[in-house]
Amino acid sequence: MAKKVSKRKRRLKIAILSGSVFIIILFVLFFFKTGTKQAYVPGEEIEGLTSELARDIPENHPKVIFSDVTAEAGIRFDHFEGIRTTQLPEDMGSGLAWGDYDNDGWQDLFIANFSGPVNLKAEDLKNSSAYSQLYHNNRDGTFTEVSSQAGLDLRAWANACAWGDYDNDGWLDLFVSCYGKNFLFRNKGDGTFDDVSRHAGINAFENYWAGVAWGDYNLDGYLDIYVCGYVDYQPSESHGVTLQYNAQVPTAINPSSFKPIKNLLFRNNGDGTFTELADKVGVANETGRSLAAAWTDFDDDGLPDLYVANDVSDNALFRNKGDGTFEDVSYISFVADYRGAMGIGTGDWDNDADMDMFITHWMAQENALYSNLMSQLNTKDIAANNRIKFMDEADRYGLGQVALEYIGFGTFFFDYNNDAKLDIFMTNGSTFQKRDNPKELIPMKDLLFWNYDSKKGFYEVSRVSGDYFNEAYVGRGAAYADYDNDGDLDICIVNNIGPAKLLRNDGGNKQKWIEIKLKRNRLNKFGYGTKIRLVSGQTEQVRQVASQGSYFSQNSIVQHFGLGEQNVVDTLEITWPGGHRQYKYQLPSNQIITVTEE
Repeated sequence: MAKKVSKRKRRLKIAILSGSVFIIILFVLFFFKTGTKQAYVPGEEIEGLTSELARDIPENHPKVIFSDVTAEAGIRFDHFEGIRTTQLPEDMGSGLAWGDYDNDGWQDLFIANFSGPVNLKAEDLKNSSAYSQLYHNNRDGTFTEVSSQAGLDLRAWANACAWGDYDNDGWLDLFVSCYGKNFLFRNKGDGTFDDVSRHAGINAFENYWAGVAWGDYNLDGYLDIYVCGYVDYQPSESHGVTLQYNAQVPTAINPSSFKPIKNLLFRNNGDGTFTELADKVGVANETGRSLAAAWTDFDDDGLPDLYVANDVSDNALFRNKGDGTFEDVSYISFVADYRGAMGIGTGDWDNDADMDMFITHWMAQENALYSNLMSQLNTKDIAANNRIKFMDEADRYGLGQVALEYIGFGTFFFDYNNDAKLDIFMTNGSTFQKRDNPKELIPMKDLLFWNYDSKKGFYEVSRVSGDYFNEAYVGRGAAYADYDNDGDLDICIVNNIGPAKLLRNDGGNKQKWIEIKLKRNRLNKFGYGTKIRLVSGQTEQVRQVASQGSYFSQNSIVQHFGLGEQNVVDTLEITWPGGHRQYKYQLPSNQIITVTEE
């Protein structure tokens, strides 16, 4: 009997062993047959990964073309001089800022420049041919470069730029962030600028500074400045290598190799000087590798909140408490994503009267469409419990998987076809070096997303929107403006170690439109932080002045509204900072108007 039991045990062990071996063989065969084929390679379409949510362009898509008019407009800007030396600051690009610096009613253009490799000596940097440039709008579709006579031919490792009237004299001043020290240029009102960086207390901080945003966070009528700190970068002659998506990446261009640095909040003292208070008021964001920031009132309480896009770090949302301080609501608001965040666009894409966000990310991370849930929640409950809530709906509305193979930077919401719905532009450019030429980065095509409606979402329409979208560059900064005052929005892009590109909107003004400029008589002259509500027919639209962030760039502060087929704006409601409301009624379409605070 004992022998029979022993034989049964041996047979059972053999059966179990044989079954296990069979299962292992099946697993190995399955892995080699399917697993290896699904490995993601940048630029390669994978069924079920990059094409699962792809959608055909509807036949009724906008018949709008963006024409490359860079040369004929007189824009002759080239980013960087020399050969990149595989250092992170050289690869992050520069931005641009649209603004009417001479108050003639036409948008002028400033483009920041990273003047050369980070190992340049001070004397070589001063003599670089790659300088920041100011282009004066000639009002005929062309520009004249006036950098030298204006005093803005800055030769520095410049990153971001933004216009803001910090001294309330009615002329836009200019802030430029740099790898090194920052600059503040005061507009003298005669077409020239003074470097007041030292007097203002701006250049006392030297490090790696990125995105810039002007805003009056304490509503005292004087614009303050938020400056993003990126990483504590240490230049290196030798480069270790990491492997990312089957590509070798030197550690010297991998932001994860370096510690983050704190951000800066310069409070305007009202006397031409600033005091740095980021730690004191709670917005230093010391753990974030920050690239972009946007002042936007997300909970509609009249106070500008602050969103910060961080690279390989948790993003941050700081709610303005109204007492001069902020609370970190990043996690409870569902926007503290740990991704490679680059650019920010803010706007009401679904026309539900609250401000949403679009965030560009690094490769294979998808972009984010954060829809604000305020209109779906009880407003009183929001105010009582300090609640701001978002939901990432990028995949649901056609913005997620379509961008997996891209590395996105500059971005914004804008109504390019004037149908009263906000569309999205994003410029792309790799951070990977070319395998056959490591001195250069891999170029990418830019993307244009048309907003069909709040139910169907967005369609990627680049391939039917102009020949430019068939070209590839290493895109970084981007911003929009109606530079020719014809009622549709144009685009300018800064490409890393490449040319700037001006894209003229041809056909967007076939539908009706209106543009709003603001003027205040005493403080905060250009109305930064003002909320504009427009009702035309059955459509309600909302804008906030100077709320968009892009990447290292600033969009025009003239507020553009598409009206579709509506000939009249029924109601225009202006809510100035501090809460005072002003109304205008029955405004004809197709005009640019200035609203002065009463």
